[in-house]
Amino acid sequence: MATSGHSGAGDKAAGASYPLRQPPRWKRNLLLLLLLVLGLWLAWTWRGLREEARVGTALGARLGCVCRFVSQRPLESCEGDLKVAGLQGAGRWVSLAEDAPSRTIKASVPLLASQSADFEASRGCRLEPWQD
Repeated sequence: MATSGHSGAGDKAAGASYPLRQPPRWKRNLLLLLLLVLGLWLAWTWRGLREEARVGTALGARLGCVCRFVSQRPLESCEGDLKVAGLQGAGRWVSLAEDAPSRTIKASVPLLASQSADFEASRGCRLEPWQD
């Protein structure tokens, strides 16, 4: 009687490969549902957020220009004024940047809107026209 070298008990433990455990389907489905709801909410509110951002940046550029070039205050102080100006929605995220040589203040909300206001002594601060 010849032995083949196989033992019945050792085959399953040594050579068997077990499939990796997959995460439960309900977790994956819940994540997909949350992403879908987030995407739908963003699509529904995008236009409103964009309009609020445009108004907020226009106000921010105008206030920043007057604060910086008329009142001669530092730009950080002007940004502080924007935070307490009562802006709602996307207007809360308005940030200001100064271009000193051209005497221009640029207000922006990332991915949504930006607006600039420039200063001339003869006419004060003026917003640049909106680009539609």
